[in-house]
Amino acid sequence: MNTKANFSYHKLPYRYINSFVDGKWGEGELSEDERIILNESACVLHYCQVVFEGLKAFKTIDGRIVCFRPDMNKKRLESSCKQMNMPIFPKEKFLAAVEQVVKANKEYIPSFEEGGSLYIRPIMYGTTPTMGVKSAKEFEIRFFAVSVGNYFDANKTARLRVSDVDRAAPKGTGNIKAGLNYAMSLSNITDAHNKGFNENLYLDPKERKYVEETGGANIFFIKDNKVIFPYSESILPSITKMSTMYIAKEILHLEIEERKVTFQEIENFDECALCGTASTITPVGLIDDHGHQIIFSNDVIGPITSLLLKTLKDIQHGIIPAPKGWLYEIK
Repeated sequence: MNTKANFSYHKLPYRYINSFVDGKWGEGELSEDERIILNESACVLHYCQVVFEGLKAFKTIDGRIVCFRPDMNKKRLESSCKQMNMPIFPKEKFLAAVEQVVKANKEYIPSFEEGGSLYIRPIMYGTTPTMGVKSAKEFEIRFFAVSVGNYFDANKTARLRVSDVDRAAPKGTGNIKAGLNYAMSLSNITDAHNKGFNENLYLDPKERKYVEETGGANIFFIKDNKVIFPYSESILPSITKMSTMYIAKEILHLEIEERKVTFQEIENFDECALCGTASTITPVGLIDDHGHQIIFSNDVIGPITSLLLKTLKDIQHGIIPAPKGWLYEIK
């Protein structure tokens, strides 16, 4: 198996499955069956009542197995469930499920020397047969894992284009990890790829004036050693973004800002990067605005972006001490 494969699905032996029936969660168990059996009228198939998460397990330099900030994924999943009228999966069950899946598939975690990680995806969906527009009463959650490498080509900077399509409505679901947020972007991302871009950059849907995020990651900018993070109530609160903000301020002692960022001002920035669980920290080389190109670099990672990326990876792999609670060790 090539543990340095790109970010793509391949079946690993075990996944954790639990069901919510009669108002309560069951005990849950590991399964070797990757198939999901659903009624043709299951709520998830008609009304997209589904939320998910993504976190990673790493091999540290001294051979330990650690997960990066799973407590934050649990909190974000809870927020998503509340907004989608789905039951809360208890914290202790969440962490136990992560542990079980990682332990059961531990031989597939890339070594420190290989790089890469074990990506764990918890996903919850409504299974109740439904015809009218209403919430499910029964749900299933599963945690499965895949060995992954880089989401984007590690030898190139990302190319973005400004999207004419909106990602999320104001006061909508853009701030949670719901499947419906990604469904609307599938045609748009396919078109971007066909035209030579890695991702779409979405602007705010109300005024189309402010930078929000891309289809699969948050974005940030650097100007005169200041790290600037766009703020919006309709973007996903990225755990990697929150971690990067802490690293920049508390470890690297850089000035940070989280504020509304107008699209017009980004031409004045020195560096640009994406951040997310899958993309980690990925430098952006250019942003194309309908033929007008804003160029940050030519396949060269900027110095501050490089330092942020190195520090994040060093924390995840146990090379430098992690802030308290960031690494959840699995023995």
